[in-house]
Amino acid sequence: MDKYYYLIAQLPVLYFEREPALTIEQFLAEAYKWLSTDDYAQLEKVDLNATALVKNDPDIVRRIKNFELSLRLELVEWRTAQKKNQDYTIMGFPANLVREGDPLTVEKNLLLWRWLFLDSLEYGHYFDLDFLILYHLRLQILKRLFTFNKKLGREKYQQYLEMEL
Repeated sequence: MDKYYYLIAQLPVLYFEREPALTIEQFLAEAYKWLSTDDYAQLEKVDLNATALVKNDPDIVRRIKNFELSLRLELVEWRTAQKKNQDYTIMGFPANLVREGDPLTVEKNLLLWRWLFLDSLEYGHYFDLDFLILYHLRLQILKRLFTFNKKLGREKYQQYLEMEL
């Protein structure tokens, strides 16, 4: 367990919308040096996009997957209602996350919502595998956030709009 202290103490603090000082690959390479084979295997397979529960998922991973699945299902319901010009009351997150702004802003809002959920899970996990799982997921959020290309996104959006007409 003391190895966690050394690993976690050297990790830079992550901030939403601030490019991280290390990549996911660098983080995993450092974690590999310090963690047991089983713990590293758990950490390495954590994926922000995963929603399917696996039998040996740690509790924190189960909670994250349930959150992500609920978020996605709510988005499907809301978007389906929007296409049909129907009203739909969003229950799982603040409606302004998806109602205000362009698609890039909406995506950033949803990433921030995920980030805040991870923050809510962190209490009591400062030097353990759960902390490292949350850290890995935050790095994934930041990677996604910093791969957005505003110009390319706007071009794609225009293409979709023209196809709709």
